[in-house]
Amino acid sequence: MSSVIPPSHRRLTLAQARRLALKAQGFTSRFPDAVSRGHLNRLLDRLGVLQIDSVNALARSHYLPVFSRIGPYPTALLDEAAWSRNRHRTLFEYWGHEASLLPISLYPAMRWRMRRAQDGMGIYKHLARFGRERREVIDRVLASVRDHGPLGAGALNTREGPAGPWWDWSDEKHALEWLFAAGEVTVARRRGFERLYDLPERVLPATVLNQPEPDLLEAHRQLLRQSASALGVATEKDLRDYYRLAPQDTRAALQTLTEDGTLTSVSVENWRQPAYVVGEPRIPRRIDASALLSPFDSLIWFRERTERLFGFHYRLEFYVPPTKRVYGYYVMPFLHGDRLIGRIDLRARRADGELTVLAIHPEPGITFDDSHLTALSRQFEQLASWLGLPRIHLACERPLAQKLSTHWPVDVRRRREL
Repeated sequence: MSSVIPPSHRRLTLAQARRLALKAQGFTSRFPDAVSRGHLNRLLDRLGVLQIDSVNALARSHYLPVFSRIGPYPTALLDEAAWSRNRHRTLFEYWGHEASLLPISLYPAMRWRMRRAQDGMGIYKHLARFGRERREVIDRVLASVRDHGPLGAGALNTREGPAGPWWDWSDEKHALEWLFAAGEVTVARRRGFERLYDLPERVLPATVLNQPEPDLLEAHRQLLRQSASALGVATEKDLRDYYRLAPQDTRAALQTLTEDGTLTSVSVENWRQPAYVVGEPRIPRRIDASALLSPFDSLIWFRERTERLFGFHYRLEFYVPPTKRVYGYYVMPFLHGDRLIGRIDLRARRADGELTVLAIHPEPGITFDDSHLTALSRQFEQLASWLGLPRIHLACERPLAQKLSTHWPVDVRRRREL
């Protein structure tokens, strides 16, 4: 069941805003028995972006939001959508919300960002400086890609000494990153996690590349419309953050979207800024979702919004010294119903064939009852199976963890005892 926001009442309670956001992010459907390309592509169109990150404590970050929404699925389907050389390719890599996979349909709307990168705008200062000062390297690398692509940075590297710290890129790596930002090369596929670059015309459909480039206002209208659809209810800052848009580029587009009725302004309980919804959406009366969320999930990646929407203060602790961590190295928020009720520190111990549960932290004021524990144990079971890990190791010694162990399905108990 759902309800429509009546035209005469544009105020949402916080609970309504949460349910609308969760619906928009794809947390209202039951898991399909078998995930097809259709299931995947509908979800990707809904989200409009998957963030890519190198952290691999469980799985690469772009795989996890799909699992959270439609359950265990063949990751080969996402690989095909992102990097195949056939008609099933529906995504391309570019700077969306950080490094991202984006629907190919958004490629024309990102061309303004590529042109700005060519002018040294919107990219790292050291990369912009390289683009100005090392054109001969850029031209040489582009010619190599044209003649021999797809190529990775390693195949082009002429540096004789060892690589230095993390950001000590070779000249060829700098050139490839500049060419990628400028849209002169794109990612054809990946070898492991290494990008292999090629010319866009050899990777992306001609029907997309030949589309007229929208002007700046129209491109931002398209991106804001996608952001609003994916977020459900969002302030201007929320909308901008989804594709990392600048305030000065956004405001005129946002004004036109409200003037033509594409977006409707609403107020949300306890939010200081006005929010926007697409048209007059139907708000679910309840959300029955249960999911573990990647730190890079689009539901929670804008930490300010996460706190405003869920009352959930969340920060990454990857780079915090172990003695200063509060919750753990790789902590996944636990969504149950329409609330974030806990934080779970998890690790895939692939060499040992086990999913390790290092810590379970309920949110303040939350008492895990049988329904919470059953849902959480089910999440562990599905995640371990999807990752191909035959065992689940409950390493947390808190009383709650021990209580959780009584909720394991019989087959999981057997696996834990092996």
